[in-house]
Amino acid sequence: MKLPLLLLLLPITAWAADYTGIVHARHQLSLSVAAPGVVAAVPVQPGRRVQAGQVLLQLDDRLQVLEEQRRRIVLDDVSELRATEERLKLVQPLAEDARKLAGTKGALSREDLARAELDLLTTRARLLQLQAQEEREKSEHAGAAQERAQRRLLAPVGGVVTKVAIDVGEWARPGDALVELVDASVLQLRLNVPAAAARTLKEGATLEITFEPALQLPPVQGRLIFVSPAVDAASGLVALRVQFDNPGGRIPPGIKGVIKL
Repeated sequence: MKLPLLLLLLPITAWAADYTGIVHARHQLSLSVAAPGVVAAVPVQPGRRVQAGQVLLQLDDRLQVLEEQRRRIVLDDVSELRATEERLKLVQPLAEDARKLAGTKGALSREDLARAELDLLTTRARLLQLQAQEEREKSEHAGAAQERAQRRLLAPVGGVVTKVAIDVGEWARPGDALVELVDASVLQLRLNVPAAAARTLKEGATLEITFEPALQLPPVQGRLIFVSPAVDAASGLVALRVQFDNPGGRIPPGIKGVIKL
């Protein structure tokens, strides 16, 4: 007796199911300052699109500016270093000539030879000391510049500012979430599926993602970028991440997305 066609298809279609997850922005950042200080300027407001490296918050850096300028003046003053280099060019041949004359009896006293050698050694030592001082001054100037740079909060990525929690004149502290930045140009659907459904999935696979009907958003094609190598012991589920482009930001983070496996 032959089974109905519907019954023959049951083992195949039993594996097909919809799995729902939440759409996340690729970057959703809560940013803080690296050093404490009084806010001098807030050049961005919520809703503003910014580029990577753009200033989001500026602390009062007048003292740091002065210190950086002082370090620059010290670094640029190489007069003694150059003078010592020129002195070495003079005393080195004099010391060589003194050695030659010392070989001729009565041509040069031992005291004069010792004086020439000592002058050469002293000049060489001073030159090495000044060269080391120059490197130290470079490091100190770089440190002052870095200290000044810490008075600015820069956007680590491009995106849209969604929150500014401080104003000019207020005290900013490291660790406080002062500016929130969202990059929704690329989104990720994060979801969990049964281990049996995830077994045949491989990173790089293309999956279609649909969204809540009420939002009237067209389906998109996403790329599977992560399949957890571990199965959650409590739920028996495997974590997946499917990434897709979001040109124009038409798909908002936080909504539900569905894939069919």
